[in-house]
Amino acid sequence: MSDFNLEEPLTSSVRPITDSIITVRIIKSFPYRNVKNVILKDVNLQELTPQKLHKLMLDKINTEGAYRPYRNVVYDTLKVYNHAHQSKSMNLVVNMEDDEGLVLKLDDERSVYKLGVENETELSLFNWEAYEEFKKNPEEKW
Repeated sequence: MSDFNLEEPLTSSVRPITDSIITVRIIKSFPYRNVKNVILKDVNLQELTPQKLHKLMLDKINTEGAYRPYRNVVYDTLKVYNHAHQSKSMNLVVNMEDDEGLVLKLDDERSVYKLGVENETELSLFNWEAYEEFKKNPEEKW
């Protein structure tokens, strides 16, 4: 017999969408797998738009000392890496599947919640041109 109740809800679905936790993966280099995770707590997914999230992340990168090595990249793309309790991509840096459906367009005025971001979703922040170059030849250099 197991010690857990199968009827209990998943922890990611218990937390309200007005008080969510999301992880943003700042990707500096695809071939060298330079990635820094930023955990954002107490996020209201109903009010947050891709543009606001992008600005928040750029402000963090440009003002906090821990992100100094990540300042020399032009970050112009947000993409869903994975949702809570779903399988992850085989690529450790970025999810290279379904660019059309997983990229959050920065000019979209809808909330990230309406765009499919839920509690415990992981997003990637990166440069689109570097991503396209990496997709042509996804070779890691270390």
